[in-house]
Amino acid sequence: MSNYRRAAVPGAAYFFTVALADRRSRVLVEHADALRAAFVATVLEHPVRVDAMVVLPDHLHAVWRLPEGDADFPLRWRKLKSRFTRAVGGRVGDSPTSWRRSASKIRKGERGLWQRRYWEHMIRDAGDWRRHVEHCWINPVKHGLVGAVPEWPLSSFQRDVRRGLVPEDWAGDWAVGRFGE
Repeated sequence: MSNYRRAAVPGAAYFFTVALADRRSRVLVEHADALRAAFVATVLEHPVRVDAMVVLPDHLHAVWRLPEGDADFPLRWRKLKSRFTRAVGGRVGDSPTSWRRSASKIRKGERGLWQRRYWEHMIRDAGDWRRHVEHCWINPVKHGLVGAVPEWPLSSFQRDVRRGLVPEDWAGDWAVGRFGE
């Protein structure tokens, strides 16, 4: 078994990429209300400050700041993923078929919706924070889902526009390959 080393700094900000096992799936956007409910239930128990977040059909990105004295983001992701999986019940769209599972996932009782691992990066400084927040904003455009950032509804970008933190016509200075996924 692999022993993954994760940065665990209480109160730190982190960038995450969390993906579905089937990267062709659209379940996250098809069941966005269930994902939102799973997120709300999780952060009510284990608070985070959401600096940025974007939900795409098969993965999501987030920049979270943990409370002082708390570094347990794995608990939050485990609960969020579990709640969402239970909410959608192992079905994709109107199809009654379950997600494909490897022998290992079957043995461990996993439903097979999510990739087991996720990518996390501890934010180092203000510039690093800004690049990762902007990555969340631009990602739907990068993936060809929309032509402009404000067109994607499942993003914290609109919240930040309402708060006056970013202009609605923000286009960003980005380049494909600048961020890992």
